[in-house]
Amino acid sequence: MRDNDKMTYPKDLTGKVALIVGGAGAIGTATGRMLASAGATIVITHMPGEEKGRAAAGVIGVLPAGRDHSAYPADVLDTASLVALRTEIERRYGRLDILINTAGFTKLVPHANLDGLDDAFIDRIFQVNWRGQFAAIRTFAPLLKASGDGLVVSISSIAGFTAIGSNIAYCAAKAGIDVMTKSLARVLAPEVRVLAVSPGAVDTAFVPGREADFNATMAATTPLGRIGVVEDVAAAIAACATHLGYSTGHIIQVDGGRAL
Repeated sequence: MRDNDKMTYPKDLTGKVALIVGGAGAIGTATGRMLASAGATIVITHMPGEEKGRAAAGVIGVLPAGRDHSAYPADVLDTASLVALRTEIERRYGRLDILINTAGFTKLVPHANLDGLDDAFIDRIFQVNWRGQFAAIRTFAPLLKASGDGLVVSISSIAGFTAIGSNIAYCAAKAGIDVMTKSLARVLAPEVRVLAVSPGAVDTAFVPGREADFNATMAATTPLGRIGVVEDVAAAIAACATHLGYSTGHIIQVDGGRAL
């Protein structure tokens, strides 16, 4: 974007191509719908496998017709699969404007249970939740820079700065996302903006093993009086693309005030 270009809001995403890594998950699905409603063509990734492919096809099937939305298998732990996807996106669309990183996993391990965080689990947490997001950005940065108006949005968590979350390793990985966001915002500017969205508790099945009263407990201790829903997070991601055109390197909290 040239210095003398006037920014108008909300930005029209017509003609833009958005890749949502992990786009068949709850937050990815909601984000795809919102970005598509703003005009973008959506590409989502899913883990390899027939069942995962069917789920991803279902997500694509409910997006607005008339655009070449698509789904591809890719694994953030397998950089070769990301590079192959980059080649396919360049062949099929000739561009990539938006990258949304929603892939991740965790499980409950009480913070006092140090032995519950064995080396293999710690490595897996960082591989998926930090290295995988970095690998996706590294892979697609050339296409995003070529866009001239590229955007990366990664999913962080308030666990990254409150140190309260599903386990200590997950908190640390999300703190790493926040640092990565700031670092990459500097080096990829001005062609690419880099932001992170930092949710509090969200009503999804992302964290297995939550107690039955988890949602009610979170709602009672959150200033806005309810637990977050996926649309809250997706709306913040969409805002990064449509309204926050002069923002980069920031972590946007979507937590109902929970971190106060």
